[in-house]
Amino acid sequence: MSEYLVQIENERLSFFTPAGEVKSLNDVSFTVREGEVLGIVGESGSGKSVTAYSLMGLTAYPGRLIGGNLYFNGHHINKMSEREMRKMRGNEISIIFQDPMTSLNPVFTIGNQIEEVILLHTQKK
Repeated sequence: MSEYLVQIENERLSFFTPAGEVKSLNDVSFTVREGEVLGIVGESGSGKSVTAYSLMGLTAYPGRLIGGNLYFNGHHINKMSEREMRKMRGNEISIIFQDPMTSLNPVFTIGNQIEEVILLHTQKK
């Protein structure tokens, strides 16, 4: 087991658009031990969410990790396959998205939606 629950080392992440490269994260580093709490604050667009998404392996196209290393609970995130990440999400690591309107469907009960996520991430395949 690693000394740190979360370890981000010199993370660099960019979005590659038709207008060129947009550097989103440039040399981000921090660690969190089990039981510690870390608050990340900053202006809108400063990279808080992008940092969390990258740790979850959810960086959306055209974003791409171009440098650094991300570790969670001993797992080397940027070396894991999507299949390996799917196994880990929900069991070891989770995220609460900022905008509930994009995460919850008003047609279904909240209980059913939460149950679906739990079943998807905890049943053996």
